[in-house]
Amino acid sequence: MKTDSFNFDLPKHLIAQYPTEDRGRSRLMVLNRKTGNIVDSMVENVASFIEPDALMVFNDSKVRKARLYGRCEQTGALVEFVFLAPWKQNDLISLRGSDSNYEGQENLVIACEQVSFVSGLWRAVCNKSKHQSIGRSYIFPGQLRGSIVEDREDEKTIEFSSSIGDEYFNRYGHVPLPPYINREDTDNDEIRYQTVFAKHTGSAASPTAGLHFTPQLLDELSQKGIEIEYITLHIGLGTFQPVRVENIEDHHMHEEWFEIPPQVAERINLARSQGRKVIAVGTTSMRTLESAWFKGEVKPGSFSTRIFIYPGYEFHVVDSLFTNFHTPKSTLIMLVSAFAGREKILQSYQLAIEKGYRFFSYGDAMLIL
Repeated sequence: MKTDSFNFDLPKHLIAQYPTEDRGRSRLMVLNRKTGNIVDSMVENVASFIEPDALMVFNDSKVRKARLYGRCEQTGALVEFVFLAPWKQNDLISLRGSDSNYEGQENLVIACEQVSFVSGLWRAVCNKSKHQSIGRSYIFPGQLRGSIVEDREDEKTIEFSSSIGDEYFNRYGHVPLPPYINREDTDNDEIRYQTVFAKHTGSAASPTAGLHFTPQLLDELSQKGIEIEYITLHIGLGTFQPVRVENIEDHHMHEEWFEIPPQVAERINLARSQGRKVIAVGTTSMRTLESAWFKGEVKPGSFSTRIFIYPGYEFHVVDSLFTNFHTPKSTLIMLVSAFAGREKILQSYQLAIEKGYRFFSYGDAMLIL
């Protein structure tokens, strides 16, 4: 399948550069994936579209202030780095193995322990990437020295003169706003680019579907009888790496760590056995739940996943999806196209453009039923 099949033209003024003045005051497009019917609403009304006994799954990963600037000692150039995770997770056992029924997706979910977030070795992406090679060294804030010791196609491994963790990032780092937000981060971004329920630090980008939810909206959902559960997936290149190949089947996903607590897996499996709807809030929640599907149920534990969901994928866990509007030719628009159908998604996106919906991280939302 061609990557260009997931392209669309988006006027630049519809790319949200700032969040709405008040959290939760975004527009909501509701798409029925069976009938193609579309309803325009507001995020604050989302509970009216969800059945009272449904179960909603949120990603409670917390965004690290992962963007740092380093001065190259060899050239004097200032280089921007976004640090993804310490290096490296230990692959232990395959969750899916030969039991995967999705061609080409075998061995993409691996059981692993989360590594310590204090380390002298960190995986990162950077600008001017082609000019940053093994042996280049940089002076980061606090006179911290780091050198490139590994250079992969999409990321670098940086070895620091001393171990660093979130204490260092909190002091010197910047909010890792995506490149289509054309401004520097502000103090407000530290609040608004973080969900109100963020708990476990580790993401290099926000699980943006969750940004729309306020404590009041979460209470309203609970009062209606909608069950709310939390999983954790730390967002990295697997979510936001562009697709640069002509055929999507040739795209290789990067690993992302996730965890599903035993009691959460138990409640999700119970809901499914009772015929209740499971709603993923965000594509990262969707990928987590589908990655954890094993022998007829959602398996608890800690894993890394490289699962790539595109049209042809058979969904096992999720019945509905709350998400944002995604970038052209991205793995995310491919995922929602797999869920709702490519033509329905592109038609709804075109309608959203005509109606002036705001797109991407700080933009409006979509509920796919």
